[in-house]
Amino acid sequence: MRIRKAHLTAAAGALALVAGLTAPAHATTPTAGPVHAVQQDTPAVYGSAAYLMDASSGKALFSKNADDRLPIASVTKMMTAYVVLKSAKPTDVVRIQRADVRYAEDGGGTTADLQPGDRLTVGELLYGLMLPSGADAAHALARTYGPGVGGFVAKMNATALELGMKDTQYVNADGLPTPQGDGYSTARDQSVLAAKAVQVPLIKEVAGTRYHTLDATSEHGSYSWRNTNKLLGTPGAIGLKTGFTRAAGFTLAFAGEKRGHTLVGVLLGESVSSRRFDTAEALLSWGAARDSA
Repeated sequence: MRIRKAHLTAAAGALALVAGLTAPAHATTPTAGPVHAVQQDTPAVYGSAAYLMDASSGKALFSKNADDRLPIASVTKMMTAYVVLKSAKPTDVVRIQRADVRYAEDGGGTTADLQPGDRLTVGELLYGLMLPSGADAAHALARTYGPGVGGFVAKMNATALELGMKDTQYVNADGLPTPQGDGYSTARDQSVLAAKAVQVPLIKEVAGTRYHTLDATSEHGSYSWRNTNKLLGTPGAIGLKTGFTRAAGFTLAFAGEKRGHTLVGVLLGESVSSRRFDTAEALLSWGAARDSA
């Protein structure tokens, strides 16, 4: 479905950081309509929730409804990649099963167009997971490294608690809606995870890749994957992960290196797809100016 694009004009300044930005209590539904900037010089953020922090120090730079529990859609796959690499080697091989492909098709999720019987390394599957946001890749990895999808989701939730993500609950490895309900997280919690994820060299490399191709071999067919993250190409941008469901709206976990600082942030509940990338770019520039002031 094509989404009508809207342009966002963001004002960036280098004024001193105003301390004490706070977020309201937990909410279960997105805020409707545009929201004014937290301070006069901050970029306008139209999504339901947002958070920006310095990945090295953990210092908060921007916060809007950052502790509201909301669905996060495919931003979930950032945790999937992180948990996989806690136990798997990039050179480990995963055999794609028909169940992996059927799961993505039946759930209506985006896919990496994986073919049953193909044998792909974990490193290659991460590109299929992160770039086209393949639910089939997520299922294959979770099934293999749970062991079993249920076991893997338990690992995701245990890892969230280890990282201090107390307002996060995963129900699957891909962020698709389930008959039993969606998982949830917060902009703050996902920013904490993003700060950890960019410290993993392979995740940082994959998330910052715009295109990735695989030639056919005796182990697998050919693949060509394009990153859904339109923030890439912006100077200093790293990634990290896009998402969309009807319940979550458009979501984005992003990171960038600006003026010697690595900043990470999360936008949740955006109603216009393209605007999340404009907002992220504006927040990164604005945040870097404040962080280095």
